[in-house]
Amino acid sequence: MNTANLQLEGLLMAIAGLNQTLVAKGVVTVEEIDRSLARSEQTVLGDDRVVEDLSPANRDAIAFPIRLLRLANNMSDDGAGTPAFAELTRMVGETKGPDNDQL
Repeated sequence: MNTANLQLEGLLMAIAGLNQTLVAKGVVTVEEIDRSLARSEQTVLGDDRVVEDLSPANRDAIAFPIRLLRLANNMSDDGAGTPAFAELTRMVGETKGPDNDQL
């Protein structure tokens, strides 16, 4: 596996943990984090370069970190804690909808 992928895995899990800490301390709510991440996802997927120049798989790759963080954030609200990275990645794949060119 590419070392950069392992570094990104660690970074994403660290951000998920920080988000949980911010919620636990009352700095932000789960809903506020979700709205912020949703806006980020819309921004990256609305970029002309992304829409015109990248394949659906590459668009999914750009949105993957945001989708993973949204799942981790929304799951932290149930008190069970954040699932492992592998579980989150599986869930991202299961929850993504078809791309416009796949409809």
